[in-house]
Parts: sequence; C-alpha cells; structure tokens
Amino acid sequence: MAKAVIFDIGGVLIGLDMDGCIRAFREILGFDRITELLDPCHQKGIYGELEEGILPADDFRRQVLVDSKPGAKPEDVDRCMAHLLTGVAPETAETVRRLAGKYPLYLLSNNNPISMPLCREALRKAGLPPETTFKGEFVSCELKMLKPSRAFYKEVVRRIGLPAGDLVFVDDNKANVDGALAVGIDARYLAPGQLLADVLKDL
Repeated sequence: MAKAVIFDIGGVLIGLDMDGCIRAFREILGFDRITELLDPCHQKGIYGELEEGILPADDFRRQVLVDSKPGAKPEDVDRCMAHLLTGVAPETAETVRRLAGKYPLYLLSNNNPISMPLCREALRKAGLPPETTFKGEFVSCELKMLKPSRAFYKEVVRRIGLPAGDLVFVDDNKANVDGALAVGIDARYLAPGQLLADVLKDL
C-alpha cells in the first residue's frame, strides 16, 4: 500500500528541451562539445561528474569555458544550462497538489548545483514551493550517488523510514525505474507524452 510518493524532477515534474539547451551552448558559448556531455537519461563526462558531486560547479564552468569562444563568462554557462528546463505543465502541478493532500511527497533526482536552484524556482512558479510541497529531496550531487545505483535507492528508503514496498516512485528513464524495482520500490515509468495523473491514477 502506497504511503509516500517520490518524483524524479527533469522529464517528470519539469519539462526538458534537449535541443534548446544544445543550441544555447553552441550559440552563446560556441561550445560544440555539449553533444558529447548532454544525454536524455544520464549526463556524461564533466557533466556527469558535476551531477555525481565529484566536480565542483566552478570547476565545471571553467572546463566548459576552456573550449568556449573568447569573452564567454561563467554566468553564460548557467544561462545555457537554464535552457534545458521548460517549466511545470499545469496538469502536472495539479496532480502533485492533489497528491500532496494525501501523501508525503519527495524529490529524487540526478541533478547538479547549477540546475537544482533553477528547478526549485520552476516549482515555485508553478505553485509548488519545494519547502512546503515536498517532505524531502534526494539529489545526486549532494549524496554523491547516481541513479540507477541500488545504493542510492537503498539510502533513500533508509532516510524516508518506510518499507520500500510502501514507496511509489515515478521516473522517465526505464533504467532508473528498473533500479528502484530491484530494491523493492513500486517504481513506475512515465513514457514520453504520458500524463503523470495516468501513471498514478490508482492513488
């Protein structure tokens, strides 16, 4: 029986625009290597290291700027990363608000110290202030673990303090869903174009 609901952020609560982000890196920074780093599921190279918490944000910015056009600044890197996020759809926000009245809600995300503040602001703009909507956040760069690591999910279960089978988790990546299922979490896959409400219609 479900006693808490956990949401991935990008691709589940907040829309993603991979093409727009790639264009921004190319046009604003002249950083063509972004296609080697940006991935719909798991970021690679220095982007992946940023999300795992083993590369500080300032070092990430510096490494990007080394291969960027002259005059590019650290804040330009942040601007480019912001282009990845498209905001929270109204129907998604309504589903989260409905569930917040019934269950404790949590966030579980492979994320980084540059994008995570932008995600929190997007949730606030949608009327879902993280401080009051969600009981807790589990962010890869802070815990220094990445989905779909079983250790990551086991740590989430431990911190929430409920049996894994009482937790419902939604992710838009099948590998992440499989990783959660492996530790006993009721994990559900949100397919492209599918409404969050449909995935959680039994709650």
